[in-house]
Amino acid sequence: MQGDKQVIERLNTLLAGELSAIDQYFIHSRMYENWGFNKLFERIHHEVQDETDHATALIKRILFLEGTPNMVKREPLQIGVTVPEMLANDLAVELSVINALREVMAYCESVRDFQTREILCQLLQDTEEDHAHWLEQQLGMIEKVGLQNYLQAQM
Repeated sequence: MQGDKQVIERLNTLLAGELSAIDQYFIHSRMYENWGFNKLFERIHHEVQDETDHATALIKRILFLEGTPNMVKREPLQIGVTVPEMLANDLAVELSVINALREVMAYCESVRDFQTREILCQLLQDTEEDHAHWLEQQLGMIEKVGLQNYLQAQM
């Protein structure tokens, strides 16, 4: 099915964000593992899989619309050097993805591509209710219990 060229282009922009998130989560998860923060490693390693699932959904939709997924384009990575910085950088990525998803969903609705909008709605739900919410909780816990107590709980 030949899709709207702007929908395909916008899906490729979203794909670049998901692929970048995979890369950023991947390096952060390995840093947590190296530092002995196994709970953080497990959670962020899980996020790599979630982002991969999001990228897969976008790739499948682009292909269905007879587009070509752009697997080369990426957003700049924001690699942290401390746990709070890593969590904050990951949250910034998620908030950026939320805004991008909302914009593309609105465009899809304007061109009556409701199926693509529905797919993006599921990605938005995952991003808002799971990824961003969890990161906000972690930063809130650091603020409430202090960094050292938080890090000790992550071992």
